[in-house]
Amino acid sequence: MELQLSSSLSHTLQTASVATVIFLACVLISQINYRAKLAKLPAFRYRTSNAEEKRQTFLRSATKLYNEGYEKFKDSVYRMLTSDGRYIIVVPAKFLPELRRMPDDVLSLGKSIEDTMETRYTKLITDDMSLAHAVKADLTPALVRINPIISREVEEAMRDEMPPCDDWTPVNIYFALVNIVAKVSGRVFVGPELCQDKEYLDAGINYTMDVIEAQRTVKEMKPFLRPFLANRLPAVRRLRDREQRAMNVLGPIVEARIKAESKPGYERPDDMLQWFLNRRTEYGIASTEKIARLQLNLIFAAIHTTTMTATNIFYSLASTPECMEPLREEIRAAVADNGGIMTTRALQQMEKLDSYMKETMRCFPPGTTSFGRKVMKGITLSNGQYIPAGSTIEVPSYSIYQDESIYPNSAKFDGFRFYKMRQESGGARNQFVSLSEQHLGFGYGKHACPGRFFAANEIKMIVARTVLEYDFRNEGGRKERYQNHMIGRSSVPDASKKLLFKKITV
Repeated sequence: MELQLSSSLSHTLQTASVATVIFLACVLISQINYRAKLAKLPAFRYRTSNAEEKRQTFLRSATKLYNEGYEKFKDSVYRMLTSDGRYIIVVPAKFLPELRRMPDDVLSLGKSIEDTMETRYTKLITDDMSLAHAVKADLTPALVRINPIISREVEEAMRDEMPPCDDWTPVNIYFALVNIVAKVSGRVFVGPELCQDKEYLDAGINYTMDVIEAQRTVKEMKPFLRPFLANRLPAVRRLRDREQRAMNVLGPIVEARIKAESKPGYERPDDMLQWFLNRRTEYGIASTEKIARLQLNLIFAAIHTTTMTATNIFYSLASTPECMEPLREEIRAAVADNGGIMTTRALQQMEKLDSYMKETMRCFPPGTTSFGRKVMKGITLSNGQYIPAGSTIEVPSYSIYQDESIYPNSAKFDGFRFYKMRQESGGARNQFVSLSEQHLGFGYGKHACPGRFFAANEIKMIVARTVLEYDFRNEGGRKERYQNHMIGRSSVPDASKKLLFKKITV
């Protein structure tokens, strides 16, 4: 009996060993095949052969590397080794019209974000498009109706977060904006009561900060160490704790809404959470936890990107005082022409401010590249170049913004550049929210940022209200703009800097 059992166990182990060898052989063959196909694309050459020096160079100087690649391979696809130890495929913007037509099972935005945001550790949801659909279907069409509400919330939030500023007063504008944006976006997401709730605000703001810190620290770790050590990082552990606390706040809110729907005469709130709940059957989402997690994702996206963009605009304005008065005159005229309210029409009339916002995004974009997509099936471009499955592609957007043939005198910040272009050739293509092969601030194609219209209105209201009510400048008589921190592809404003504000007396 023992001999029979031993023989059976031996046979099982042999079978398992053979299966493992076959699996590893398949993986190895697949990798060899992938690398062979990848090797057919021209490679960007670093000035060093040391792997760690290459990684550090990318983390410190990615923008410079992409600019060099843009000049060398302007009309051709090429590959560049990143700080993750993997090759990224850089694609010229001229291929965007053909790439945008490819389905999601060929080019995946979600899979690309998984890599960029290190979702294995940050736990952001990237494979569910229901939230993006809800923003397009419900939030964007509601903007004309709710813009006056947003405007009032901006005024109230600014009164809460800005000091009196009767004389020149230092203000950390980044952290003021985090709180303002959290309250304003919260008004739209969860309604007038909860957007002022301290627990809700703390959950959203601190979760946002912790996601960014966790993603940054994971990116700084060597890739081969991440599966073993990343979850032990203090920043990642803090994020897990913060995530649970945020869910403890959001979960009961979602549950209360769902229970209230069964009560006779219940009047459904008019906010993003309720709009999403109204469509949850359509989206096939029954889990309260999943809905709460998606709301947390929405809060992160709204607070992080809007605050960074607005901070960049304020830092630019503080170093271009010549633009302040023309903007102030335009804003005053637009508001006066619309009954003293920042309606949709008033915002549309602020063409110089819209231009200033777009120029800031051109010169200080959130990243060096755009249109990141994971290639799920190999593709052949119109020039015959083949990009194998498993690759990630991107477009060198910042290098495009610095191209003199596209933006004359591109190195100079010109706040009214796009205003002048609108006067010369019409408005639609040169608006802040517009998408084109020459300006990829909000992405491109069907997966371009769905919340850009809400974000643009919110930013415009915050900046317009500030320009109307305050003079502001850099501390210490500094004339130059505060520099952004560059980490790999990412560009973030320096959150430690302060601006001097003084209330305008009329």
